[in-house]
Amino acid sequence: MRVGEVDRKTKETSIQVKINLDGSGIVNADTKIPFFDHMLNAFGKHGGFDLDVVADGDLDVDFHHTIEDIGIVLGLAIEKALGDKKGIERFAYTAVPMDEAIAHAALDISGRPYLVMKGEFSEGGGLSFPSDLIEHFFYSLCTNAKITLHLTFEGRNDHHMCEALFKAFGIALKSAVRIDPKKGIPSTKGSI
Repeated sequence: MRVGEVDRKTKETSIQVKINLDGSGIVNADTKIPFFDHMLNAFGKHGGFDLDVVADGDLDVDFHHTIEDIGIVLGLAIEKALGDKKGIERFAYTAVPMDEAIAHAALDISGRPYLVMKGEFSEGGGLSFPSDLIEHFFYSLCTNAKITLHLTFEGRNDHHMCEALFKAFGIALKSAVRIDPKKGIPSTKGSI
C-alpha cells in the first residue's frame, strides 16, 4: 500500500492528512468548511483514494489559511505516498462533465511543480468561500506534491464547475499513479 501521512501545525492551522493511493474511495473530511469537505469527498471518491483530512484553522479570520494549508499538507502526503515513483504511469488526462459545466485535468508527476488554471467563477460567487481559494488550493497542492497540473473549466454554475474540477483532478491522479509492473522509473533521466 502506498500511504502518505502528514501532520502539520502552525499558529494558524492544525492539519492532519492521510491518503492511501491504493484505496477504495473512503473519505473522512472534517475541515469545518462543509463545501470544501464535499470537494475533498468528490476528489477521493472518484480517485479511488482512501483519504482522511482533519483541519482546525483560524476560520474566524477567514478561509484562506485553512484551505491553503490543506493543499500544502495533502500535496506533501501525495508526494510521500508516491515514494520513488517506480512503475507509475506518470501522465494522465481526463474531462469531467457535470450538467452544464465541464472540467479538464492534465497532469504530470514530474518532480517539477507547476499549475496552470483557466476558467472563471461567477462574480457573486456561488461558493461558501472566495472562489480564488480554489486556485490557491491547487497551487499549494502542486507545489508540495511536485506535480505539473493543467486545469481548465467552464460552465454557469459555480458548484458544478468546482465539483467537476475536483473530480477531474481525482480521476487524472488515479490514472497517473497507476502502477505498471513492467515499468521502471518513467523518465529518460532515470529519476523524477
